[in-house]
Amino acid sequence: MPCFFIAQINVHDRDEYAKYLEGAGELRDRFSAKLIAVDEKAVVLEGEWPFGRTVLIEFPTMDHLERWYHSPEYQRLAGHRKSGSTANIVAVRGSD
Repeated sequence: MPCFFIAQINVHDRDEYAKYLEGAGELRDRFSAKLIAVDEKAVVLEGEWPFGRTVLIEFPTMDHLERWYHSPEYQRLAGHRKSGSTANIVAVRGSD
């Protein structure tokens, strides 16, 4: 069953965040992930969405997502993301 990584991000240091982006694509590929969407102008249909960037990544399984997220390589990159932004991040299971 596919799984999705959803991140709501406010970038406050573009240079630091760029260091995160430099290695993110290659690492996603190693874990069979597919970048579905990156949007800096999400259209709010209801409620509030006080984030400047929204990211949606698909993984084949929750195991793939968790191995990617907890890998030492991702955690090193995530340090740059955390230094350059604030975020809400969830993992969501897809439906059959």
